[in-house]
Formats: sequence, C-alpha cells, structure tokens
Amino acid sequence: MLTRPPSERPDLIVIGAGVVGAACAHYATRAGLHVTVLDRGPVAGGTTGAGEGNLLVSDKAPGPELELALLSGQLWQDLAKELPAAVEYETKGGVVVASADADLTALRDFAAGQARAGVEAYEIPQDRLADLEPHLTPGLAGGFHYPQDAQVQPALAAAHLLRNAGRSKEQGHGRLTLRLGEEVTAVLTGPRGEIRGVRTAAGDVLAPRVLNAAGTWGGTIAQLAGVDLPVLPRRGFVLVTEPLPRVVRHKVYSADYVADVASGSAALQTSAVVEGTPAGPVLIGASRERVGFDRTLSVEVLRRLAAQATRLFPALAGVRAIRTYAGFRPYLPDHLPAIGPDPRVPGLFHACGHEGAGIGLAPATGLLIAAQLTGRQLPVDPGPFAPERFTEEPTP
Repeated sequence: MLTRPPSERPDLIVIGAGVVGAACAHYATRAGLHVTVLDRGPVAGGTTGAGEGNLLVSDKAPGPELELALLSGQLWQDLAKELPAAVEYETKGGVVVASADADLTALRDFAAGQARAGVEAYEIPQDRLADLEPHLTPGLAGGFHYPQDAQVQPALAAAHLLRNAGRSKEQGHGRLTLRLGEEVTAVLTGPRGEIRGVRTAAGDVLAPRVLNAAGTWGGTIAQLAGVDLPVLPRRGFVLVTEPLPRVVRHKVYSADYVADVASGSAALQTSAVVEGTPAGPVLIGASRERVGFDRTLSVEVLRRLAAQATRLFPALAGVRAIRTYAGFRPYLPDHLPAIGPDPRVPGLFHACGHEGAGIGLAPATGLLIAAQLTGRQLPVDPGPFAPERFTEEPTP
C-alpha cells in the first residue's frame, strides 16, 4: 500500500475501511484526490466482514435504491476485470420462490414494476423450477429468475479495492494512505464550523474534508461532528455449512424476504435465503432484529434459519453447519443510505446506512461521492440520499 509523507496533508479522510469506505477511496483516488483511510480495526472488520456478499436487484422496488443498485451492478462488472479472481465475483443470478399462488401473484406484480425500471426478471412456472435448482423442494407455486443478481467475497473485495486505490499513483491518479488500528475520537472543526480533520490516539490528521463511512457506527461519527444521523444496528445471523458440491446454484430466497427487507420492525424476522459459494459451503440467512450491539448467540434464530432452509432444500437436512456469525446492518428509518455532503458541517460527507445492501451498493456510492468531491457529473440524483433529510422541517 502506498503511503504519503507525514507532512503532506490528504484532500480527504475516509473513516471506515469496510467495502463502502474502500469503494469511496478507490473512486476518489481515481479522481486524483489524496486520501487517508482510518479504521479502528482491520479492513472489513465490521459489517462488511459479516456479510454474505450479495449484489442484488431482485429485492428492490423501483426507486432511488434500485437505481443505485443497477449502476453498481454495472460497476461491479467493470471492477471484476480489475480485481483478482480471489474476490469470487460470480454472476450466478437469483431465484425468488413462492410457496402459494397468492405469493406468486405478489411476486408477479413486484417484478412487473421492476421490469419498467430496467430489471431483468423472468417468471419460472412450477414445473420448471427444477431446471434452475434441481434440489428445491417440490410443490412450490413458482418463482422468478433474476439474472442480474451476483455475489462477491466482501472482505476480499474491500481489501483489493483499497489495494487498487493504493496503486493509483502509479496510474497517474491520486494517492492512498491506509491507517488501521486508529480510532477516531474527535472531528476537528475551524472557527466557522468547517472541517479541519480528525483526532486519533496517534495524533491529529488534518484535511479539509472528512467522509463518514463507518457503517453501523456512522451515527456515532456524525455525533462527533455535532450532527444527528439516526443510524441504528440491525442484527443478523448467518449459518455456514460444511463444503458441498454445488447443491444450490443461485441465490435462492422465499417471497417473504422482500417484505422483511422493507420492514421497519424492531422485532425478530427470519426468511429463508440460501446460496452456494465457489468454495463449497452453503450460506443460510436471513434474520433481522434491532437489539442494539448485542452479539449474544441466539439459538432460536439459528433454529428458525435451519428449519426454513431445509424446507426449501430438503437435501440440507443431513448437512453439518460448521459455524455461524453475526453482523450489524446499518439501518436508517427510510431504508435509504446517507450519501453526500452534510450542509450542517462544511466539509463533512457521509456514506453510510446502507443496511444489508452496502456491498452491492458500494461502487455507485463511491462513484457518487467522488463526483460530489470533485464537481464532476453526478451519476445519479443525490437528493433522496441527502444526509440532512432526517432533520428537515416539514413543509407547512
């Protein structure tokens, strides 16, 4: 990783070395900026490292998030040509299944709206589901195939995005300094409230712009800067099986997963999400609940996940689960991330609150942030992601 002389100040400090911070650093250095990335832990040590690596359009209704996801899908394709095969980028597609006719009707209506927004979705009748997934349980009403869904190994993707950013100087772009194990304890401002940099235990790091890419802890960083950003943790568990032959070919989930993603409930919700990986293990999710930062293992959640997965794929009933892990999705009340400059603190930017979609939305987020930092053409309308939207006064 390239570093910069200590006396030379960066143009931008990125707080957070997860996949969103890494993507922002990647595109910012490509735009010619000198960037310092700070993280209190290792690369991908937070939400990114606990993710499944989903790059999805299938679970998103038409609107700003879907627009961001479609752009990110194109950008991930480009990045996959630059990044090593170790990131396990796989365009395997998704299959959403319905257990009853009413669920299939709801999926059909949902897919029709998505298709008008640019999503490829193909209805699969009951008797053709086995063509896509031979081990699916019989008797399902049908489903939809989403060929644009993909997957990546999230921690390795973040690491290699940062590595690419570190090589930007060789390509005539900006520079990157990566500083791990340094927790930001204060955001420094000037006499007019403008950003001056940040403070860590190792000393002050000065820069005219700071990007809050701290994921689930984005609200804490915002508070250090004197603003409110209502990011809350939403806990989820994933079960990991022993390595298997390719029992599950796509990302497969039940229709109720879409409703769970859109729900604002704090209560426990589980819906079957099952996918194979190039390395062999099958990943089983998904659960959602707001319990703060409690990492206590929940046997009830694991029991539900296992039961739902084996109902979809009976062949998994005799398979060993070798481990489980928990992570915290950074939840914002309207289910949209905060991306862009914060007018309440000149020089402060945010890129957090992506909930469970941060890995999929990271490239478009990074490209948008880089464009806002450099005054270039914006790839999407930034309005719906404005960080100050939660404190705006209602219109009379």
